[in-house]
Amino acid sequence: MPSITEAKILILSTNGFEQSELEYPRDELAKKGATVTLATPDGNDIKGWDTDDWGSSVTADAKISDVNADDFTALVLPGGQINPDILRTLPEVIDLIKAFHNSGKTIAAVCHAPWLLVEAGIIKGRDATSYSSIRTDLINAGANWQDSEVVADNGIVTSRNPDDLPAFVAKIVEEIEEGRHDRQAA
Repeated sequence: MPSITEAKILILSTNGFEQSELEYPRDELAKKGATVTLATPDGNDIKGWDTDDWGSSVTADAKISDVNADDFTALVLPGGQINPDILRTLPEVIDLIKAFHNSGKTIAAVCHAPWLLVEAGIIKGRDATSYSSIRTDLINAGANWQDSEVVADNGIVTSRNPDDLPAFVAKIVEEIEEGRHDRQAA
């Protein structure tokens, strides 16, 4: 079984991410020994959204178009309303999500980030959760939506909001340590 201490985790984000939904998984997964890389659309630092106003900036490690799913163990997608709404319009983001999916790697999305799973066409027929305001979007995309702090379905991990982050990170670790997940290609 793979160990979290050997995991290489990619986080995709842009401006407007929910501050805690990027920082908590990044920091907690790194504390557990994983190598975490943050990729942004242009490779530049990005600014978060902290509850009801702009938050702090975080340092980017890479440009999204320069990263490859083959180099990572898992993908983490932070929420916030702005961040995933922008990212789902970028073909290179959707292609990268599909590459992680098709290779059976763990994919984790919190809050509004399951919008990206909808856009990538990988949520149909899966158990999932999300922020309540996009519940109908997931249902319309064919997900079996559940009101739970964390839901995992064959290596795809989803959570509702910042209150769920401890359970979200614990489930990411569990899914990574289970290894490759066999799924149909997107």
